[in-house]
Amino acid sequence: QVQLQESGPGLVKPSQTLSLTCTVSGGSITTRYYAWSWIRQPPGKGLEWMGVIVYDGSTYYSPSLKSRTSISRDTSKNQFSLQLSSVTPEDTAVYYCNAPRLGSWGQGTQVTVSS
Repeated sequence: QVQLQESGPGLVKPSQTLSLTCTVSGGSITTRYYAWSWIRQPPGKGLEWMGVIVYDGSTYYSPSLKSRTSISRDTSKNQFSLQLSSVTPEDTAVYYCNAPRLGSWGQGTQVTVSS
């Protein structure tokens, strides 16, 4: 059973870059046809898909966040990461990593953007 675990700072200052890592266990991020996503949920709002990195390293991003988002991976650690630049308080949310084809989610991590 594949398990995902988010990690990273819970507090980020405005204009800085938010960085989160998702560690995957029970399966390889390079397994063919699997994809690995980042999704967030701001307080009082619905889920927002941010982007995905596919098994071959290809990345795709939400058009609304594309200019500020980067997803990368470290295959040696079986991890994939999210970077969101120039954050504002509107980026405050619970951030989840997700494997859509497997139906697996991390437990989510709260990130607050505040000075």
